[in-house]
Amino acid sequence: MVSHADILASNALLNDATAPRVAVFVGGTSGIGKLTLHALVATGASARIYMVGRKSSAERTQPFIDELRALNPRADILWTEGEYSLLSETRRICNEILLKEPRIDLLFLTAGYAPMFSDRAETEEGIEITQSLAYYSRILFVKHLLPALKAKADAPGRVISVLGGGLEIASAINLDDIDLKKPGNFGGPKAQTQYLCLNTVALDKLAEENPDVVFLHSWPGWVNTGNVHRGVKEGSVWAWFVKWLLAPLIGVVSIRDEVAKQRYLFEATSAYFGGSGVAWKGKPGVNVKGEEGKNGLFLVNFRASCTPNLKVIPVLREKAREKIWEHTMEVLGPYL
Repeated sequence: MVSHADILASNALLNDATAPRVAVFVGGTSGIGKLTLHALVATGASARIYMVGRKSSAERTQPFIDELRALNPRADILWTEGEYSLLSETRRICNEILLKEPRIDLLFLTAGYAPMFSDRAETEEGIEITQSLAYYSRILFVKHLLPALKAKADAPGRVISVLGGGLEIASAINLDDIDLKKPGNFGGPKAQTQYLCLNTVALDKLAEENPDVVFLHSWPGWVNTGNVHRGVKEGSVWAWFVKWLLAPLIGVVSIRDEVAKQRYLFEATSAYFGGSGVAWKGKPGVNVKGEEGKNGLFLVNFRASCTPNLKVIPVLREKAREKIWEHTMEVLGPYL
């Protein structure tokens, strides 16, 4: 386990040589993404950061961007507008970034919300919106930006997807209805478990095919991001439950923002997870193949420690991965 003291010590060593020079944050307008973005800028390192957000978020996000620029004038914050729940928009955003950046050091993916209390709703492209945000859009970002993430062999790029790494349950994944379209299959913990398993399976495939890139699937634990209110129908019983019971409970038991942001800055920059970054002198992290000191896919818990889930991942790899990947490429094909 990585101690918080070790995390702070690692983060204190960040400078122009060890911090990401070019980073893309998808979902950096709120929650974990926003906290991590602030922590990265606060290091004082020179960086160019693409902050991808929806048009509806632009006005409320501008004061935060102004704060970041004042905090670190050496950080170039580039607002990049796009509706990333749409795969066509995700492709456009990626192409826009690639026209400017031959190399990307960090791709940080946090967009989305838990479909605990919402009805199924599809985008204009026919994909359930929370699944598009939590899975398809994220994998499409990775696929498009891989050439830039692989641009420098001695300093591999890093991809971090924040959802539920380490919580996979092989028996819970629905391979007969991957998009949960059949009646009774969508909603609540079933959808959330499905999407986190899809993330892990796809990232495992990508990590195997791209050993020169570091992949993390991270579970943040209880962090008071406010996303629990998203997707709840106003005036419903669930809205009452969230407002008066669930949200206050999260406020009491949640991890402090300052602790969470330091943990994610560590995940984004430490060589504990392989690749480049701040050198790690202790025992290195273990990837999903049980390997220490190598690149690959790392499942990371809310303490920023590796939880490889070695009993479940081989089962998913053998029995589910190819079917999920084939289906995913069928969905993403028109946008690649």
